[in-house]
Amino acid sequence: MDLYNEAEKRKLEFTTRRHFLKQCTTGLGGIALSSLIGPQQLFATNTNNSFDPKNLPHFLPKAKRIIYLHMAGAPSQLELFDYKPALKKLHDLDCPKSLLEGKRFAFIQGTPKMLGPQFDFKQYGQSGTYISDALPHFSKIVDDVAIIKSMHTDEFNHAPAQLLLQTGSARSGRPSMGAWVTYGLGSENENLPGYMVLVSGGKNPSAGKNAWGSGFLPSEYQGVQCRNSGDPILYVSNPNGMSRDIRKKSLKAINKINESQYKEFNDDETLSRISQYEMAFKMQISVPDVMDVSKEPDYIRDMYGAKQGEASFANNCLLARRLVEQGVRFVQLYHWGWDMHGDSKASSLNEGLKTKCEEVDQPMTALVKDLKQRGLLDDTLIVWGGEFGRTPMRENRGGVIMPYYGRDHHTEAYTIWMAGGGIKGGLSYGETDEIGYYGIKDKVHIHDLQATILNQLGINHEKFTYNFQGRDFRLTDVHGRVIKDLLI
Repeated sequence: MDLYNEAEKRKLEFTTRRHFLKQCTTGLGGIALSSLIGPQQLFATNTNNSFDPKNLPHFLPKAKRIIYLHMAGAPSQLELFDYKPALKKLHDLDCPKSLLEGKRFAFIQGTPKMLGPQFDFKQYGQSGTYISDALPHFSKIVDDVAIIKSMHTDEFNHAPAQLLLQTGSARSGRPSMGAWVTYGLGSENENLPGYMVLVSGGKNPSAGKNAWGSGFLPSEYQGVQCRNSGDPILYVSNPNGMSRDIRKKSLKAINKINESQYKEFNDDETLSRISQYEMAFKMQISVPDVMDVSKEPDYIRDMYGAKQGEASFANNCLLARRLVEQGVRFVQLYHWGWDMHGDSKASSLNEGLKTKCEEVDQPMTALVKDLKQRGLLDDTLIVWGGEFGRTPMRENRGGVIMPYYGRDHHTEAYTIWMAGGGIKGGLSYGETDEIGYYGIKDKVHIHDLQATILNQLGINHEKFTYNFQGRDFRLTDVHGRVIKDLLI
């Protein structure tokens, strides 16, 4: 009987995870790194996770990668995409009380004046899509994009609205969309992160780095922010006096300690740390090369309006194309400065909005054209838009009219556009009322947009979950529907 028990004990010893960690620690780094190549093997042993990413995609995807162009501050749809001639006739009249009663605004008090569109509109393309003359370049590609005019959200302040859009929750702590996508699908390039972030306009978005964080997902899936000057990524270069060989030896020593720590505490974040150290070492070679726009021909840089070393939206659009070309799964661009309240000339619809449009019109158009000419648009999904819309009435604060034309935050209706990745081109989807206040047809919520983006990647948003603190979470929370009319 004792011999039998001893044999069973030895059998268990050789089939437990404890034995594996004790005898096979040198392979842990390889396991972590394999998570960056295709389906994630790292989480095969994660007993806290109810979803196995190896099951993805759920069905054949139309898109392999995402470029999300977030205009932080919220562009005015009424000056750019949602043509409302009736609003022009109401210009400078008192706003009807029916539009104010029971409503909450960020700043409006008392009775504001109605505000007509500040730019002219014309129809373009075979689709006859109305586009403002503030976007002359974009007007030439309207047949390649789907414009959604009936977006709505739950939040009227910037940070919560940005978080709701990018993480599915207005409170910080949830994983960003890019983190969800790279957690589920991994990266197509083992030498680059699957999720990269580029910021222009002078400031980070109001939600800060939470907008591209990993939340309760392992930290290796957070967005990696890149810069346009100096080191493309902070601390990616070796310190003075440290050669690449010394860095490699240091990395091996550090990872050996991390492996021992994982053996003792069984914390998945330790595996993430191993993976991040390995990735940082690889990025020393891969990132400077892919981030160097001087390698592009002059005619391509001119097409975008890109200039080496500038922290510009034009440079970032060109970099986004270079990154997805190299297999980066999710590229997030934030362009700050679209909050047009009218309290100064720089934040007015006449001057400020015009300046912002000049900064983005050419490069975002070039991005669509460039991907198309390279055969990448069909399986690259581009999304452009802000976190909410703007009111059809002129902003006043404390009942005092602003010195310049501006519009307050608005949750009920705004516009985004999408292109590529299995989205119909030349489509105008959804409608607002005659003054652009309410969505009246085919309304699209933030969670619907998220569900549709995941769908194009071959992911069923209702089945894509992660167990945290006893609950299965998903990007779309308990909401969302795929907007099938947008799909090819």
